Amino acid sequence: MHFGPKWMKEKIIPEVLRGDKRICLAISEPGAGSDVASIATTAVKTPDGKFFIVNGVKKWITNAVRTGSPSGMGGISMLLIERSEGLNTKSIKTSYSAAGTSLIILENVKVPVENLIGKEGEGFQVIMYNFNHERWLIIAGIIRSTRDVVEECFKWAHQRKVFGKRLIEQPVIRFKLANMISQVESVENWLENITYQMTQMDYKEQSRRLAGPIALLKYQSTRVAHLVADESCQIFGGRGITKSGMGSHIEAFQRTYKFAAILGGSEEIMADLGVRQAMVLKD
Repeated sequence: MHFGPKWMKEKIIPEVLRGDKRICLAISEPGAGSDVASIATTAVKTPDGKFFIVNGVKKWITNAVRTGSPSGMGGISMLLIERSEGLNTKSIKTSYSAAGTSLIILENVKVPVENLIGKEGEGFQVIMYNFNHERWLIIAGIIRSTRDVVEECFKWAHQRKVFGKRLIEQPVIRFKLANMISQVESVENWLENITYQMTQMDYKEQSRRLAGPIALLKYQSTRVAHLVADESCQIFGGRGITKSGMGSHIEAFQRTYKFAAILGGSEEIMADLGVRQAMVLKD
């Protein structure tokens, strides 16, 4: 929408919004995840300059390729690749398989040069353009899910009786609930703060001032999710590891919450990015 040529916006966007076609961003590869600059998929122009011949493998895809230098961010370009001869997909089973995660194999796929998104060799900037918003969405989603789990724990603590008392009457359970609630409220407040700032800044200022805080918030939100997944399972006991019944929501969360800690940048990458951005602003 931001970098594609006019014909692409007019043709592809309506088809996707109507649900006639599905579209995905294929960046991750077997050997390149958070380290986007290490992607190995290649796109070589034909002698007549009319097509790119694309070869490579994309994995965990819910389309970036190299048209220039063999390493680093400088040789990356972004292409719109439609289903055609040489493009094959295979379903991958994950803890969040409902998303339709797939392996994409590209073998001598012929792509018109008109399908270039942005400028040749500047695909890295195209990829980075949307990362702040993607991470914001992941953060909002995991905080919402975490809050739901805390609510389930609170309700369960009022129902379940142990040693003649409801769980909520046990100090150790109240401490667990207090710890979870305070952690969730802190990241929720941080998210609202950043969201307001995003509405007051243009894209350039957002990239400079908010990339670090958003990265740190994503890191903290997934750490809180980790805590809540663990504590909620302890509160629910055997029901917390059962796929049916009253604990099914807890079981599903502790099985799937890690997706937010990996997609859009792993926790380690997010923590490092946040500190590096703070160093840049300080300088």
